[in-house]
Amino acid sequence: MVFLVFFALLFVSFSLYGLPLNAVIYPILLCTLLGSIYCAYKFYAFYKRHKEIAELKSMPAGLTEAFLDAHALQDEEYCEVIRNLSKQVRTVMENVREENEQMMDYYTLWVHQIKTPIASMRLRLKNEDSEMARNLLSELGRIERYVEMVLTYLRLEGAGNDYVIKEYDLDRMIGEAVKKFAGDFIILKLKLNYMPVGKKVLTDEKWLSFVIEQVLSNALKYTNRGEISIYVEEPLTLCIKDTGMGISSEDLPRIFERSYTGVRGRADKKASGIGLYLCSRICKKLNHEISAESEVGQGTVIRIKLDSKKTIIE
Repeated sequence: MVFLVFFALLFVSFSLYGLPLNAVIYPILLCTLLGSIYCAYKFYAFYKRHKEIAELKSMPAGLTEAFLDAHALQDEEYCEVIRNLSKQVRTVMENVREENEQMMDYYTLWVHQIKTPIASMRLRLKNEDSEMARNLLSELGRIERYVEMVLTYLRLEGAGNDYVIKEYDLDRMIGEAVKKFAGDFIILKLKLNYMPVGKKVLTDEKWLSFVIEQVLSNALKYTNRGEISIYVEEPLTLCIKDTGMGISSEDLPRIFERSYTGVRGRADKKASGIGLYLCSRICKKLNHEISAESEVGQGTVIRIKLDSKKTIIE
């Protein structure tokens, strides 16, 4: 546009002074050639800078400074601003990482320390055979599960992986979980329907046992009468079914969300909404699938699909 304006001015000037217009055509052609070369160069420089900025936008904040040092971007003042911002982001990230590590270390130490008095109380209560002792043992078991939940949460949020993937006897894991809750079944006077399933599962025993215990704990918590059934649907889906209060249809799709307690949990005021969230996280890491089916007043069945062919092994 600017070149066209200049050409028009030359033609008008030559016309006003009565000069031959042919004298201006040759300079205009030369200017057009040089201008085209200049515009092509500017377009290439603009396109290259645009690509570099697009790469910069898609990069993590920690790598932007190294990118700027490796590429000669124009506008040094803007580059300096980006470098300063990158340094500030890196400093904040390092501080947050350090605080998280300190918090993880503290709570991990706390969990291990709290286990000592719990074990001592359990040993003392086992020597007594009374209704009060059985009730206290049941409450102590609940405390142990809450402590184990904290430790599981810390492990999941941490960077480490301690999975041992191999074939395990499913009946053994179910039996150990049921044994832990034997006192609760007696106190609540609930019937247990369980027959050995005779199945092997490719998983991590420790993590899957936590899932089974957590689901069984929830079933006991929200079942006041009736029974709890543990069975396997073919080919290999573990089902834990109760005859408790059930879950409302509006809450059911969200029970595996973090800290979601639903109508029942808010009424109880003791639910944390962490248990099933941890179960969902663990099943996802083990490439299992967990789902729920429920009807208010009729009970709930939790299904854990264990027949996945692809299992994470690290």
